[in-house]
Amino acid sequence: MSKQAKPIFVCQNCGYQALKWMGRCPDCSQWNTFVEEIREPPGGRKSTSSPASLPIPIDSISIDPEPRLVTGMAEFDRALGGGIVPGSLILLGGDPGIGKSTLILQAAGRLSLKGFKALYLSGEESPQQIKLRAERLAIRSGNLFILSGSCIEDLFENMKDLRPDILIVDSIQTIYSSALPSAPGSVGQLREVSSRLLRWAKESNVPTFLIGHVTKDGAIAGPKVLEHLVDTVLYFEGDSSHMYRIIRAVKNRFGSSNEIGVFEMKDAGLIEVGNPSRIFLEERPERTAAGSVVIPCLEGTRPILVEIQALVTPSPLGMPRRTAIGVDHNRISLLTAVLGKRMGIGLGDQDIFVNVAGGLEVDEPAADLGIVSAMISSHLDKPVAPDMVIFGEVGLAGEIRGVSQPELRINEAKKLGFKRCLLSKSNMDAGRAMSGMELIGLDSVRNLMDVIF
Repeated sequence: MSKQAKPIFVCQNCGYQALKWMGRCPDCSQWNTFVEEIREPPGGRKSTSSPASLPIPIDSISIDPEPRLVTGMAEFDRALGGGIVPGSLILLGGDPGIGKSTLILQAAGRLSLKGFKALYLSGEESPQQIKLRAERLAIRSGNLFILSGSCIEDLFENMKDLRPDILIVDSIQTIYSSALPSAPGSVGQLREVSSRLLRWAKESNVPTFLIGHVTKDGAIAGPKVLEHLVDTVLYFEGDSSHMYRIIRAVKNRFGSSNEIGVFEMKDAGLIEVGNPSRIFLEERPERTAAGSVVIPCLEGTRPILVEIQALVTPSPLGMPRRTAIGVDHNRISLLTAVLGKRMGIGLGDQDIFVNVAGGLEVDEPAADLGIVSAMISSHLDKPVAPDMVIFGEVGLAGEIRGVSQPELRINEAKKLGFKRCLLSKSNMDAGRAMSGMELIGLDSVRNLMDVIF
C-alpha cells in the first residue's frame, strides 16, 4: 500500500471529510464548501504535540487568580470580564471595516505605554499601512512591534528573541504552517495554526488575540472547532454607516458571557461610551409619540435602557407585513396572537413594524411587555407616559412573568430620571427597596390598558 500523500475533500464550514467532491455537505447541508486538501500518510509528518503533564491531586492545585492586564479602555476591559487574562487565547470577529484592527491596535498601544511588549503580526497589511493607522490613532511607543508575514514557523522564530508580553494575529485565516500542503484559511491550516498558538500561549503565559474573518451570515469563518479552542470569543457588531459599535462576549471562560462594551467611531479611533443608556435615548422626542416605550434590558451584567418603537397601521395587502429590526420576528407574531386572544385587540389585518432605536439587538423575553405596550399604543394612537419604563415576559396565557435582576433594571431607570416602572407582580418585592420609583405590578395583560393610558 502506497504511503504517499493522498487528496481528500474537506468542508470548509464544518470540517467533514470525503474522498470525492460533493456539491452539498451531508453534515452541515451547506453548498459548494468542499475544497481539495492533501492528507498526510501515517507518520508522514512529525507530531508537534507536547508531552502530557503528570496527574496531580485536585486539592494541591492553586486557584490564586493571576492579575489581569488592564488596557485602560474600560469598555474593552468590561467585555473581557475585567481585563486580559495572562495565557488566554481570544478570538475577535466582525464584519469587514467594522473596526477590529483599529480596536486591537488601540488596546496594544495602551498596554505598550504601560511597559508591556506587544507584537502585532499582520498577514494582510504591510508595516507602512499599520504605521499610517497608528499615526491617525496617535499611537507612538517603542514597545509596540510590527511583523508582516504569514508563516507560523517564522513567527515563532522571531518571538524567541523578542519575548513579547502580548501577541496579536491579524488575521488567523491568512496564517499557515509550512508543515501542511493545504492553502491558508483551509480547515486543516486553521486547526493546525490555532492549536499551535493555543499551546504556545498556555506554555509562555502570553495572552494572544486572533482576529477572524466572518461569513456573509455573520459567523466567524472556518469550522466551529476554532471557537471551541479559544478561551474567549468577542464579536464586534454595528453598522459601518453608523457611529456606534458594540463589542459582545459570546464566550468567556474567565468572565460573564454576553457582556458588552459600547464605542463610538470617530476620526481619532474608537472612543468609549460610558453611559450607553443616555446615548440610546438622547434623540427620543420630548413629546413622546404613540408607539414609543422605554425598556431596561440586561446585556451580561449591564443594564441598558433602550427605546422600542412600534408602528401599527391598516394593511393594503392581502397578507399583512410583520417587520422586526433588533427583536425576534417570531416573537412579534406570538405577541400579536396573545393580544388578539387575551385582550380582544385583533391585529390580523394590520401591518406591524417594530424597531429597537439605536441599532441594539434585544433578544431577552423581558422586552415582551414593552413590545406589547408599544403595539397597543400605536394601534390606539395614544402615547405611553414618558416617565415610565416597562419590562416583563408575556406568556401565551396572557400572564406577565418575572425576569432576572429587576433591581438592576429599576436602578438604571431611576438614574436617568424615570419615575414609574411597570413590571410583573412577582418582581415587586425585589424593587420595593428602591426609593423614588413608583412600582406598578401586573399579573396579566388584560389590565394593561388601564395602567399605561
